[in-house]
Amino acid sequence: MKLLCFTLLLATVEAFLLQPSVNKCHIALNSAANEGEHELSRRSTLSGMICAASSVSLMTSFPVISNAVSNEKPKEFIDVGTQAPAPNGETEFIELANGVKVKDFRPGSGDETVKANSQVQIQASGRLLNLNGVVFYNTKNNNPDGFGAIPLTINLGKGEAIPGLEAGIVGMRKGGIRRIIIPADLAYSKFPDLEPKPMNANDQRALDSVVKNPRRDASILFDVSVERFK
Repeated sequence: MKLLCFTLLLATVEAFLLQPSVNKCHIALNSAANEGEHELSRRSTLSGMICAASSVSLMTSFPVISNAVSNEKPKEFIDVGTQAPAPNGETEFIELANGVKVKDFRPGSGDETVKANSQVQIQASGRLLNLNGVVFYNTKNNNPDGFGAIPLTINLGKGEAIPGLEAGIVGMRKGGIRRIIIPADLAYSKFPDLEPKPMNANDQRALDSVVKNPRRDASILFDVSVERFK
């Protein structure tokens, strides 16, 4: 409704402002017709210049509404995924030497921890930070027989999974739950063919929409639960 009112107002103002210029154009043309062909040409040219000047003045009197999308990245998306303040009362993320950030929600049990060369079975959920946390991977969807989700098995240090995830899993205990934030250069931007891989075409398209768009931050968030390791 506001847009319609603004359009009608704009048309009314435009008609009012252009009316003097139009009248001047008609007077000049009628006068030129009475003074001969040569004078008509000269005065018609002058009248045309006056009309054009009036139109330019009108155009500059109102802001131009542009549909162009700014290439400037919104402030809230700058360094998204690398800045993750904890809510009140929760522990902060710990940043590893390679830029991966981790935070434990459940420490797990036992004295043994996952090593850099362990074979580990995990349940995991992956989210795209730049798409407001859209899930692109979840082991719960890997349940072909209906008897429970099959965990993802990774042999660490063998180049099977994206490096940021492997680094984030090291140090976890059995039953532990950890949130891992992985910068783009340790995730799919440089390692698109490594695990965890999306399980269907829709999830793959969601991942590609971020990873293959250089204007988007391709940082990834994983929530990981360790079922067992050796």
